[in-house]
Amino acid sequence: MVEGLRERKKQRTRQALIQAALRLFEEKGYEETTLAEIAAEAEVSTRTFFSYFASKEDVLFFDSQQRLDRAMTRLAAKTPDQTVADLLRQFLEDSIEQVITGTGTYDAAALRARLVLTVPSLQARALHLLLDSQLTLAKALHEAFPDRLSLQDAGTAVGALIGAIMVTVMTSVDEGKPIDEIIAAVRRAGDVTIAGLGSLG
Repeated sequence: MVEGLRERKKQRTRQALIQAALRLFEEKGYEETTLAEIAAEAEVSTRTFFSYFASKEDVLFFDSQQRLDRAMTRLAAKTPDQTVADLLRQFLEDSIEQVITGTGTYDAAALRARLVLTVPSLQARALHLLLDSQLTLAKALHEAFPDRLSLQDAGTAVGALIGAIMVTVMTSVDEGKPIDEIIAAVRRAGDVTIAGLGSLG
């Protein structure tokens, strides 16, 4: 019971820091916001901030590993009747769901997307994470269909889908589209890409 209460308190504090950071980034800008201000907004000490995040960048990428872990779990749990297209579509929907639930609101998700696409240091971090995760996912997809997909074909599938999603988000954010339209555009991009990958099995 004590462990459960402690864990819930930690999750609340972590979420408070994320929401505080997003509010301040919206109001002041990413570069202008300090760690101390984020901690104060969340009503914790700067030392407590470092118990949860190593840097200001980490706050915006708080769910990257969780999203990758979930995708890997889905791939590992593939059932015999699932196709490559089924798993790619599932990955697409999981990604959309986690982006929204992770930040809490459509507006927060849109803000995070804008920041990642416009702040150079965040762009670099996102690119690094993206490259690492694509290779990991390609290997997992190949292992899920070892007789049907070579590692290169799996890489093609993962790269095509994630690339389509990223460019769609970038162009949508650049046009200032609301998050519901961005999600609709991402789903369409995913459908088009997955249909085009039909020859892979």
